[in-house]
Amino acid sequence: MTGPQIPAATDVVLRAERDTLVPRLRTLPEADLKRPTVCSAWTVRDIVAHCGAALTGLAAGPAYRASHEQNQRDVEERRSWPLKQVIDEFDQGLADAGPAIRAAGGAKDLAALGTWIHGGDVREAIGLDDPYHSRGHQAALTLLSRCERVVRTPLVEIQLPTRRLTLGSALPGRPTARLTADVPDVLRLYTGRPVAPDRYQLSSATPEELVSAEW
Repeated sequence: MTGPQIPAATDVVLRAERDTLVPRLRTLPEADLKRPTVCSAWTVRDIVAHCGAALTGLAAGPAYRASHEQNQRDVEERRSWPLKQVIDEFDQGLADAGPAIRAAGGAKDLAALGTWIHGGDVREAIGLDDPYHSRGHQAALTLLSRCERVVRTPLVEIQLPTRRLTLGSALPGRPTARLTADVPDVLRLYTGRPVAPDRYQLSSATPEELVSAEW
């Protein structure tokens, strides 16, 4: 006899965004969806359009390949769509992409993590509290720890308020770095979002080394 299955981290972050962010987007004044975000070229609406397009592409099959150029084309195409259509695509993508991401055996987990991080970008832009500490943040940390980009960064022992976390890989001749921070600031640091220097303590590494590629 088996117990209930524990949802995969990818499913947790996608469900969190569908349950919490999508309903909020549907009630926002359209002016709020034009707010600028930490992704300086994109508004709130543009981020939603990007995530919806990417998730729809993933759900369609393994042939989907994202690139910065494709992402920008997707966003620009959707600027002429009715707002409801943009949000509907995001909603449906969150519902449909999970099986395709799981079937990739970890190769597409970044899409789920990126969606949750972009959700934080949206929450911050529209003034919600704890934008990178919302529902699903523990699953986001799990995805971060096994993300290939993060695995290639220097080995860092992280002291969180309630537990320890190890990210990255040991490098020859280099000591283990130490980071003391809370969960949202760890997620910000590793995904290149701004963090006030007095919010964390980092030794034997620089913040720039924690971000191995543009998110």
